[in-house]
Amino acid sequence: MRLVLSLIVLSFLVSCEEQVKPKALPYYGNYDVVTYSKDGTLTNDTVYPKIPKFTYLNQDSVKVSSTQYKGKVWVANFFFTSCPSICPPMMSQMRRLSILTKDLRNDVQFISFSIDPKTDQPSVLRNYIKNNGIETENWVFLTGDEAKTHYMGVHNFMVHAKRNASVAGGFAHSDGMVLVDRDGIVRGIYLGTQTAEVDKLNKDLRKLLKVEYGIVGRK
Repeated sequence: MRLVLSLIVLSFLVSCEEQVKPKALPYYGNYDVVTYSKDGTLTNDTVYPKIPKFTYLNQDSVKVSSTQYKGKVWVANFFFTSCPSICPPMMSQMRRLSILTKDLRNDVQFISFSIDPKTDQPSVLRNYIKNNGIETENWVFLTGDEAKTHYMGVHNFMVHAKRNASVAGGFAHSDGMVLVDRDGIVRGIYLGTQTAEVDKLNKDLRKLLKVEYGIVGRK
């Protein structure tokens, strides 16, 4: 009898551990509370917004989908190649982060969305990559529908991106670097022009992978 009770208790504990996922970082976005019935009991569940599926052309003129990056943690930003202000330092920091996280390249995907697709055709993106010494093993540059990109930046990635004729370059946008988990939920937003913020992103990225996915880099 004691053995049976012990097995029941152990089974219950294992079940509880499986249901409670460790949380390394906060969730971002306006959440919904969904109430549903389970075994005759009303249960509340918190549902956080996820990045919607998207399709773009990459720097090699290949149509790619967000589903191709499933199973990876993302670091995303929004830029344009002719940006005269915050893009150069932001992209320099993004490149630095990609180098710092080389040991995690199989588990991390860097994504840069162009907010000026009319100018940033794939050939322009390729030249930008070459001129800036960027390695694209796990870093993709995407160009596509401008309106959808701006909408997704603001409403899903929670960074500003909009045409504005009164600012240098004709586009107003933030320097945000966005950390997205494997479920497509935003877990952090960082000032991409500031070294200290990007260093924090590096630490948080490693923490997220270790605590929630059991992945530890070599550093």
